Amino acid sequence: MNALALMAASPAAGSSTGSMMTSLITFGMVIAIFYFMIIRPQRKRDKEAKAMLAAMKKGDKVVTIGGIHGTIVTVKDNTVVIKVDDSARIEFSKNAISTVTARDAVKVAPKEKKVEEEAAAPEAEKTEENK
Repeated sequence: MNALALMAASPAAGSSTGSMMTSLITFGMVIAIFYFMIIRPQRKRDKEAKAMLAAMKKGDKVVTIGGIHGTIVTVKDNTVVIKVDDSARIEFSKNAISTVTARDAVKVAPKEKKVEEEAAAPEAEKTEENK
């Protein structure tokens, strides 16, 4: 009787091991999906936000999380003084800054377009000469 009981128990033990492996693989895949879809992109955004806040300097144009637009007048350890109007200055926590636009970014953009156009112009002339 003991031999029959052992033979009957063997297939049952094998199928429970297989279902446990399937469960572990599925659980591992769910963890991997969460990591690559949620955790990793959030860490990347946090890293970019910290870099942006660390790179703030006087004269940069900023937008706060409340939607206030202004220009940085003074950068302190944990706060930033923003000039909103000619006579209005407001002090914000650095964490309250949503976006930073560098003061030179507006001036650089048109020059980059001109450089690209100048680079494209000689190529266009060469193609016209070949025709």
